[in-house]
Formats: sequence, C-alpha cells, structure tokens
Amino acid sequence: SADGGPRSDRAPKIYTRTGDAGFSSTFTGERRPKGDRIFEALGATDELSSAIGLAGEFSSEKGHMFVEQLHKVQCMLQDVGSNIATPLSSAREAHLKRTSFSEKPVLELEQWIDSYSEQLPPLRAFILPVGGKSSAALHFSRAVCRRAERCVVPLVQAGEADPNVAKYLNRLSDYLFVLARYAAMKEGKEEKIYVKPEP
Repeated sequence: SADGGPRSDRAPKIYTRTGDAGFSSTFTGERRPKGDRIFEALGATDELSSAIGLAGEFSSEKGHMFVEQLHKVQCMLQDVGSNIATPLSSAREAHLKRTSFSEKPVLELEQWIDSYSEQLPPLRAFILPVGGKSSAALHFSRAVCRRAERCVVPLVQAGEADPNVAKYLNRLSDYLFVLARYAAMKEGKEEKIYVKPEP
C-alpha cells in the first residue's frame, strides 16, 4: 500500500524455488529431471521463438510485410511447447484436448514457402547465412529451428509428442531459409556463396 503496509494484491514473485533440486513439472503434473529430453526440447523451442523475435525486430525496422507471419509462428511455437510439455504417456483426455497439434499450420507454412519461392532466383550454389541483419537473423533462427527439430524427433519416435509437431518444425526451417533469401533480395543485399578456400 501507499503507506508501506502489507498489500494483499501484490504480484506473484517471478521465482518459485520449486526447481532448485533439479526437477521440473510437465503439464501433466509429472516431476522429471531438468535434463530430461522434454525440457531440452522445450528449451530449444523457447530459444527458437526468441531468435524469431529478434529476426522480427530487424525485419520490422526494414518494413518487411512478413513480420506478421513471424508473430503468428511465435504463437504456434507456444502450442508446440504445450504439446511437448504434455507427454502422451501420462496425459489424460482433458490434457490431450487442450494441447493437440493439427496438420493445418504445417499446410499454411507450405503455402507461405511456395509463395516466396516463386519470387526468388533459383539456388545454384551453397549460400552463406548472411545478407543483411534481417536475413542473417532469419538464417540464425533456421539453425536454431533445426536443433529444436532434432530435440523433438526422439519424443515423437517414443510416442510422447505429436508427429505434426516435428513436421511443423521441419517445414518451419524451410520457411525461415526461404524468408532469409527473400529478405536479402528485398533489401538489395547480395547472396554470398560458398567458395572453397585455396589450399
């Protein structure tokens, strides 16, 4: 309160101390070690969303129209995280309803990929992950996306996560690659190609 007395409506603390012993909880209430592959996949997905957020900021500064798509992707990654955090082996029907992941966002990414690909020159050599800040940040996001996919695939193979989640991450890395090229083209940046160094 204004007079310095105790307040009952104080915001909750950001730290809970519940994970201090090296364990954390899934959405289903299971306690698992923080090194569990579920938390590895969740961390990679969170890192991916943060990388895309940074790419979005650079792209917004350049006035790119695809920033809205990147925001939508970040929202989808929240749903990816919900699915990962709900291991199917311990999920009840109510959990599954709330955290299911359909093929619809995968198909939407494919449409976006096709629309940008049609506008790009064909790829004739390996390109380096550069091409201006927007492009470089999108390439970085793509690399993080590949790692998130590598973390999720074992969960899908073990029957703990929805196959559409792995599919989504697979398409998302393709989308980010195409978008990185598109951003470079729109900004008039030259694509730098791989050249084998002289021996």
